[in-house]
Parts: sequence; structure tokens; C-alpha cells
Amino acid sequence: MADGHDTLYKKGENADTGIVFADGVTGFDQACKPGRVLHILCLRGGMSFMLNGVGYNVAARDYVILPDGALVSSFAESPDAESIVMSLSERFVASLALRSNYGIIGHLSLLQNPVMRLSEDDFATCREAMQTLRRRMNGSVAHQFRDEMLGHLLMAHVLDLYDIHARGRRWNDVPESTQRLLRRFVEMLYSGEYIVHRDMEYYASRLCITPNYLSDVCRKASGRSATYWIDRFTLGEVTRLLMQKDLSLSDITERMNFSSLSYFSRYVQRHTGLSPSDYRRSHALTGGATPPEECENRKK
Repeated sequence: MADGHDTLYKKGENADTGIVFADGVTGFDQACKPGRVLHILCLRGGMSFMLNGVGYNVAARDYVILPDGALVSSFAESPDAESIVMSLSERFVASLALRSNYGIIGHLSLLQNPVMRLSEDDFATCREAMQTLRRRMNGSVAHQFRDEMLGHLLMAHVLDLYDIHARGRRWNDVPESTQRLLRRFVEMLYSGEYIVHRDMEYYASRLCITPNYLSDVCRKASGRSATYWIDRFTLGEVTRLLMQKDLSLSDITERMNFSSLSYFSRYVQRHTGLSPSDYRRSHALTGGATPPEECENRKK
């Protein structure tokens, strides 16, 4: 362990892959990198962050899963904050080959609210699992099957998280073909297609299905339409750009391929309840305005 960070790299991979542990998010350079899945177990104190323009507060016994660290900004911790932070490469997670269709459902749900409040028993289970994984990672350098052993420990922890997240939620097992379709749709959004294409017909055409079918499978898996997810990613990028004070509203309009400044302003007003200028001022004063439909997600 060095400087509070522990690292595992899969054989033949570079320093941007594998598992990285840390004792906090402040100054942790792996936290906000693209292609990293971030897990945070808050032990004491609290922290806050922004995800897709929405502010979240985290307290002791909360577990945070951020499917893409690049979408996160404005991390802040209280002076007494203690946490276990685990950063995973998407490639490493994919190598686990979990045979559960809950993965894509959970992924979409976590994009809506990445903070889980744990019971005392679940908190103890997660803390033990993360501490065990970190300890075995440090102490098993000579283990002849180290990667496989650590991968199975991580798989057991992820399945526990699936169970915790799924409890009390009504969800239907998604067929494998639908899971692949949803994953392709989400991958298109992560790749930035929404910057140019914000009409559902485009995505349906790329997926070789009808717009109604795309929206239907999205609703069944996440409770939200395909249009919601297109707007969610668009709004996340818009709010990120609005936080950059050196960019004019005209610059942002052009970057996001809106046809005019007036149309861009109407879009932001419709989705946040504020004009772009008011949103920017509000963020400067309060650390981030929250779209009205998302307010319930940030309250504990």
C-alpha cells in the first residue's frame, strides 16, 4: 500500500485497468476517469457529489455505485469522513462474466439514484467483503491463482449488492436478447451520440427496431422511456458545460448541436425549471440546481 492506495492489475494489462482501493475520494485521481466503475462505502462523516447535474448527499452506512466516474463532479468530504473507495475498470468487471440479467436493470437504476442506504447487517457484510478483498489483494502476491481468486471475491460482493439493490423493487427478469439491446442503447449514449442525435427514431433505426419497441423495453427495465435516457445524458453534459464559466451560452449551444440559442434555452428551461443563465448563477451560489423530477433522488 502506498499513499492510501492499493492496486491490482490483471496480467498483461496497463495501469488504467484492474482494481484500485483508496481511503477517500478527495485527490483520488482514479475517481473521475472514464471507463471506471466507482464503489464508495461511507464509514463515518459524509460527502457530496454531482452526477448528471443532480446533487447527492452521502452519510455513514451509505453505499454509492457510480457506473462511470467521468460523469461525476464536485466531490467533497466532511472533515471527519472515512470511507472505503474501490475503483474498477469496466474491462475487469466485464471479465467476471456474471450470469445475471439484473446487471443492466441495476445499471439504469443507479444512473437515476446511485446511493443505497444499507441496513446494519448489509453494512457489516459490505464492509467485511471490501476489507477482505483489499487484504487478500495486498497479501496474496505469490498466490498462483491470484487474479481468479480476487475475481471470485469481487463477484460474490457484486452479487450481494445485486441482492441488496433488488430487495423491495419490482423487476422482471430481462431476456438475454433484450439485455443486449439495452446495453447497446446505453453504450451509444455513453459514446456521446446524444450530442448530435436526440431523436428516439435514430437510436431505434441503429438498433433495427421500432421506436415504440425501444421505449417499451426501456420502460420495462427501468420504469423510464428511451426519450428520458436520451435527455438524461444530454442534460448531464449540458449542466457540466454550464459549470465552465469560460464557455458562453452560444459556445454550449454550438457544442451540443442545438439549432439556436433560443431552442437551447427552452430545452434547459423545460428540463430544469431554470434558464441556462439562472442555472449557472444557481450553481455558483448553491453548488448545483437539481431538476424538479430528480429532487426525490437526492433526499435521504
